[in-house]
Amino acid sequence: MRILYISHLHPPEGAPLKSIGGMQRVSMQLVKELEARDDIEIKTIIQHAPWKGIEIRTTFFLLKLVFKLPKIVEEFKPDVILFSSMVTASLARFTRKKINVPMVTINHGQDVKMPIGFYQKHVPKVFEALDGVISVSRATREECIKRGMDPEKGVALPNGFNMSNLKNTPDKEQSRQAMEDAFSFDLIGKKLLLTVGRQVKRKGHEWFIKEVFTKIKSDVVYLAIGDGPEHQNLKDTWSELPYRGKIFLVGKQPDEILKKAYAAADVFIMPNIPVPGDMEGFGIVLLEANLSSTPAIAADLEGIKDVVKDGENGYKVPVRDADQFAAKVDQVLGDEYDELSIRSRNFVEENFTWNKVAEQYIYYLNGVIGNYGTKRN
Repeated sequence: MRILYISHLHPPEGAPLKSIGGMQRVSMQLVKELEARDDIEIKTIIQHAPWKGIEIRTTFFLLKLVFKLPKIVEEFKPDVILFSSMVTASLARFTRKKINVPMVTINHGQDVKMPIGFYQKHVPKVFEALDGVISVSRATREECIKRGMDPEKGVALPNGFNMSNLKNTPDKEQSRQAMEDAFSFDLIGKKLLLTVGRQVKRKGHEWFIKEVFTKIKSDVVYLAIGDGPEHQNLKDTWSELPYRGKIFLVGKQPDEILKKAYAAADVFIMPNIPVPGDMEGFGIVLLEANLSSTPAIAADLEGIKDVVKDGENGYKVPVRDADQFAAKVDQVLGDEYDELSIRSRNFVEENFTWNKVAEQYIYYLNGVIGNYGTKRN
C-alpha cells in the first residue's frame, strides 16, 4: 500500500520533546510505525513548527498544498491519502475534484468540536469530501456523526504508541528519589499522584485540587506536569490553598523526567470535566503511565471510556463525583495495588502497542481503497 501522509502537527526538527501534545506524539509514532513496515510505502508532507503561532503557519501550509497536492499525487501515485487531523483534512474539501485518490482522516476530538462558528460550518463539508474517517474513540466518532458524517464512513480505532521509548521502565525507588531531587519534595511514607498533559479546562486540574484532594485519606503528594492556558490560573488557585505544600505544578518537563515521573507515581490521575466545544478524544498519557505499571483513576467521560477498563488498568469514576474519586484513589492505594499495577502494564501491551493498532489501520484503509475502486467503476 502506498500512503501519502499529511500532518501539520510535528514539533520543529531537532527540538527537545518537552511534554509535547498527545496528537503530536501519536502522529510521530504512527509515521515511524508505518515507515518500518515492509507492506507500506509512505511519503510524508509534514509541517514542523512550534505551538506558538501554529494557526498562521498552518494556514499558509494548507494554502500552498491546495495548489501543490494534485501534482504531488500525480507523481507519487498513492493508493490513499491519510490526514493527521480534521485541520489537515480541510484539504480534501478544496482538492476533491482534482484528485482521484481516496482520502481518509484521523480525528482526535478537539479538532472536531473546536467552538468556532465558521469552522463548525466547514466540518460537515470536509466529511462530505472524505472517503473514510478514523476516530480515536467511540465518543469522537459520535461527535463526527452529529456534524454530518455518514456513519458508514467512520470507524473508531484506538491510538497506540511505540513501547521502545518506555519499555525500559526506570526503577521505582530511584525514580522517586529523582522526583524528590528535581522538585524538592519529600516522598518518605507518602504516595505520589501524577497528572501529565496540557493544562486546559477540560483536564479538571482545578476541580481536583479544590474538591477531591482534601477528601483523600491516604498521605499523598500531587504532581502535575504540563503547561497551557490554565497554568497561571492553577498557580493562583494553588497559592491560596492551606495544603499547597503537597501540590506541585511544575510546568513542562523533558522526556527523561517524564519517564521517571511515570515510574515514581503510584496512581495516575485524569479528573476531566465536560467543557462545551472541547473534549478528551483519547488520553494517550494515561496509557504511558500504565506502561510504567501505574494504574489510573479517571473521569468516566468521552474518549477516556475507551482507554480505562475497570479493574484492569485502573478505574473510571462518575464525572465531578469528588467523594467517589477520592474513595477510589484510597481503594487503589490499598490491598489491590500490587496486582492492579501488573495488570495495568499487561493491559497496554495486549491492546495498544502501535504494531497491533497499525494492523487495524491498514485493514480499514484497504477497505476504503476497495470501496473507492468499486464506486469509480
